[in-house]
Amino acid sequence: MSLARTLGIGLTGLNGQLIEIEADVGNGIPGFLLLGLPDASLNESRERIRSAARNSGIPLPNRRITVNLTPATLHKRGSGFDLAILLATLAADRSITPQPEVVYLAELGLDGSLRPVAGVLPSVMAAVRAGYPEIVVAAGNLAEAELVAGAKVRSYDHLSQLLADCGADPSELRFRARHHSPQRKPGAWEGLDVRALDLAEVVGQAQGRYALEVAAAGGHHLLLTGPPGAGKTMLAQRLPGLLPDLDDTQAMETTAVHSLAAGGGQITALIRRPPFEAPHHSASMVALIGGGSGVPRPGAASRAHRGVLFLDESPEFSATALDALRQPLESGVLTLHRAAGTATYPARFQLVMAANPCPCGRNLGKGTDCTCTPMQRRRYLARLSGPLLDRIDMQLFVPQLSAREMASRGPVESSALVAARVREARVQQRDRLKRWGIGTNAELPGSILRNELRLVAAATAGLNKAAESLRLSARGYDRVLRIAWSIADLNSHACPTAGDVDVALQLRQRGKGDVG
Repeated sequence: MSLARTLGIGLTGLNGQLIEIEADVGNGIPGFLLLGLPDASLNESRERIRSAARNSGIPLPNRRITVNLTPATLHKRGSGFDLAILLATLAADRSITPQPEVVYLAELGLDGSLRPVAGVLPSVMAAVRAGYPEIVVAAGNLAEAELVAGAKVRSYDHLSQLLADCGADPSELRFRARHHSPQRKPGAWEGLDVRALDLAEVVGQAQGRYALEVAAAGGHHLLLTGPPGAGKTMLAQRLPGLLPDLDDTQAMETTAVHSLAAGGGQITALIRRPPFEAPHHSASMVALIGGGSGVPRPGAASRAHRGVLFLDESPEFSATALDALRQPLESGVLTLHRAAGTATYPARFQLVMAANPCPCGRNLGKGTDCTCTPMQRRRYLARLSGPLLDRIDMQLFVPQLSAREMASRGPVESSALVAARVREARVQQRDRLKRWGIGTNAELPGSILRNELRLVAAATAGLNKAAESLRLSARGYDRVLRIAWSIADLNSHACPTAGDVDVALQLRQRGKGDVG
């Protein structure tokens, strides 16, 4: 018999599907034919496989080799199929007898070394869900694969070690010393250690500090406007330090995204701290929300899942890229359609935007120091569209500090103290919202706010009066109520009072130096 099969996993976004690799070694003109809609990197596996097999001591047969990846209608991509293809081919040539029902996930080096690949965590999760808990990975992916409950993982440094376990003649194998991979760069979420940034370092800005605390307590989006150097970036960078650790489900979701986006061999533990993404304002729409050729890849919005997406100098981003965030701000997911397939990524992030009042940043008060033309100001501010701003819960003006405030050394609270209050508020809202399967106040739908969590008329009287004069939309009205619930949680109130609602309304308005 010249036909054999092994198993791999094909990823479309974070969704994995079991792929059956069939290999047939027959007569005819020698060659290596790969079927099943492989991409360019997968097509190149033929040469990697030939060299790896030869340098491991068991070369591929000099016959016609046909490999089919089924289902054939699903696009396959990446180098993670290398090992499964090689084992199927050698099994078809009767050189080895691999164990049945085992999923193989590894790239091959030309010397026969097994190299880690991206996306091992969601791949192993998919294999376990499909009923195939036996997994073989490269040694560099072992820690990541073992994060999945129920998985029975084995790892190897070199192909020769695995072939010996599959029944190959030891006298033919060329055993190699342990392969040392080059030092890998840290993952995207490690670029800025937000845990080392303390809120106590922020001078003054009492209102900004309070807004940050409310945003952390309820998971609210935040827009900070003000002159350059006022402290907008400092405040935004300290928000992740106020957020509580991720629970098991959230940590697994977040780690799976980073497993796919950051590259192979970089994940060694679940990501427990909320990630922080701060793309440069020159980032394209694809870099921000994901996409690219072939199957769409996750962007900064998905990498910030369950964390913070910070857009500094937000009006400098393209208007198209900014407006692309409108849908995930509401739904918490990103569905990207391309010719090669449709990928869905989680994107439940807190958006924090910082903006100057104009391109030169000096359009304050009477604006006598501003050097921008009216047209420049309009173009600058128009990039923050009305529908996008309507989705930002809290919109705060951050004023320039006076000399006295900058010289002040008065007592300020540290991130640890504020984070403790945030954790208590999160516990209170979790107990209240768990019956609906909702985690934070920011996720509350309007139907619940107007029914089960409807406030008494006295609490909303001021909001109802201001709604007409401020021309609040229905979305804006609901967002004020969500902020009010977060303030009530911080104040240990059973439900928002009229004072809580008034404070929430103030945090909804930008006040002095409005943008848009």
